[in-house]
Amino acid sequence: MRLLINLFLAILSIGLVYLIVMSIYSPIEFQNEKMKRQDAVVEKLKDIRTAQIAFRGITGKFAHDFDTLKQVLTTDSFKIVKVFGNPDAQDKKDEVRYETFYVPAKDSIQQLGLDLDDMQFVPYTDNKEKFQIQSDIIVYQSTNVPVVQVKAPWKSFMGEYAAPKYKRFDNKYNPDDITEPGYYIQFGDMNRPSTSGNWEN
Repeated sequence: MRLLINLFLAILSIGLVYLIVMSIYSPIEFQNEKMKRQDAVVEKLKDIRTAQIAFRGITGKFAHDFDTLKQVLTTDSFKIVKVFGNPDAQDKKDEVRYETFYVPAKDSIQQLGLDLDDMQFVPYTDNKEKFQIQSDIIVYQSTNVPVVQVKAPWKSFMGEYAAPKYKRFDNKYNPDDITEPGYYIQFGDMNRPSTSGNWEN
């Protein structure tokens, strides 16, 4: 009988130690995984933002989908106007000349190391989820301006860590609630001209 009691107490002690270790390890594991996945998504969003700004430099607006974004950035060119002379000079003795050059956009994209084929896919989704992309021309302060917004919901890339049980490790983490301001990681704004990311706030 004493042997059984000792065995039971030993098993109970091991179980308690395991629970204590897991209570410490689980929150750390979650936060590390959350940060790793968030960083990967943010890096993709930064690449998309760079591509969208390049697209705007060519077309004067933002791309409304990734196919259009890729097509323009691989087939079109940046227009560069070089000025010779000083157009602001008081005396007009010096001749002012303007020369226009065209630089293939794909060369700049290659130099920046942007992968136009892969950037549309949200990390940690096995290329099954794409970033949601919107663009438009709106009137802002009496001026027509292009706007863009690109985003991904936390739930799409957190995988098993999107389960409700992980909410207890982070009071602000609620990947199931679409009404939460932090439901998406995103850059841009459909109501004003901005390409800021909400991770930068």
